[in-house]
Amino acid sequence: MILKDKEKIRDILERNVVEIIERKSLEKKLLSGKKLNVKFGIDPTGPNIHIGQMGHLLRLKDFQDLGHQIFFIVGDFTAQIGDTSDKESERPMLLKSQVQKNMENYFSQAGKILDLKKTKVLYNSQWLEKLGYEEIGKQADQFSLAEFINRENIKKRLNEGKRISLREVLYPLMQAYDSVQIKADVEIGGKDQRFNLLAGRILQRYYHQEPQDILMTELIPGINGQKMSKSLGNTINLLDPPNEIFGKVMSIPDEIIVIYFEHCTRVPLNEVRKIEKLLKEKKINPKEVKKRLAFEITKICWNEKDAKKAQEFFSKAFEKKEIPEEIKTIKMAGKKIDEILLKSGLVKSKSEVKRLIKEKAIKVNNQVVRDLNLVVEKESVIKKGKRHFLKVI
Repeated sequence: MILKDKEKIRDILERNVVEIIERKSLEKKLLSGKKLNVKFGIDPTGPNIHIGQMGHLLRLKDFQDLGHQIFFIVGDFTAQIGDTSDKESERPMLLKSQVQKNMENYFSQAGKILDLKKTKVLYNSQWLEKLGYEEIGKQADQFSLAEFINRENIKKRLNEGKRISLREVLYPLMQAYDSVQIKADVEIGGKDQRFNLLAGRILQRYYHQEPQDILMTELIPGINGQKMSKSLGNTINLLDPPNEIFGKVMSIPDEIIVIYFEHCTRVPLNEVRKIEKLLKEKKINPKEVKKRLAFEITKICWNEKDAKKAQEFFSKAFEKKEIPEEIKTIKMAGKKIDEILLKSGLVKSKSEVKRLIKEKAIKVNNQVVRDLNLVVEKESVIKKGKRHFLKVI
């Protein structure tokens, strides 16, 4: 049964939306009672889904709650080719083995938000690997090179004399053909995907299908306010532990609080607007608002119980400056600090330990560690950065 919940439909059409093509068409479809095929594709270029993509999953869930059919397309083929939409340089091709490893936990991550029993999960290698030169040539004939090179990031690279491979030119065709394969009525994506999303409409017309409507959202910044990027380490991943998610959200700049509320939570829009107004008028403490935001995001990624525990952890560790009760323990009393940190998994290498000590980011019993060879005694508490604690027994 298809529901016509006007409030949820308004959320779909307005929440963190940059552009809808065609808005009247999509609104009419949502009110018609017709079951829509709603498409979202994700390339497993890394092992984690972060909250920049979480907003898309939440919107898919909105469609799903109304009774529409969700297609979650894992781009195991397109990930090897590489999307240039948000890149200022050529993206290298990935090995098939890399892609397979990256997507091992994709479904469990998406399942934190979507009902996977009601979701059609597909791999685009199912159809893209079968295409030959003749069919690809016919698809490519629907586009001009001028259209591709007029894209902002491509134009910039050309002006800077940077290489653009023919492989990159073919990527939009592949994403577009995904829409043809599932007969998509709607495709969701970030505003950086505009060219690829429109390509879907063009190819659908070529294959005598009704063109999909497109819903584009704003891109959210990383936790430091800069562009969200795995390479910059400023992401919040759906699989990050609850304490880490809560702490990372608490560290975001005040000016991006509202966009995080819109994109990463389902706090009602009218309430978000009130929060926005109070923040602008400086009638509310941004830190208190961030606590609410951190709780809401942690709750979605995990559950309410874990969100409450993460909130308590933050309060004790950062506001009251206490050592939290529930912290990881390790039996390595009498060992050196670098050995303990490596064994615990809090660091990945000795060079990282050296860097953290140089930055005064390691403490033992609230005392800054300055010596890499420090021997840690029993019942000591190691603190790495602001969020990570380890008790040595």
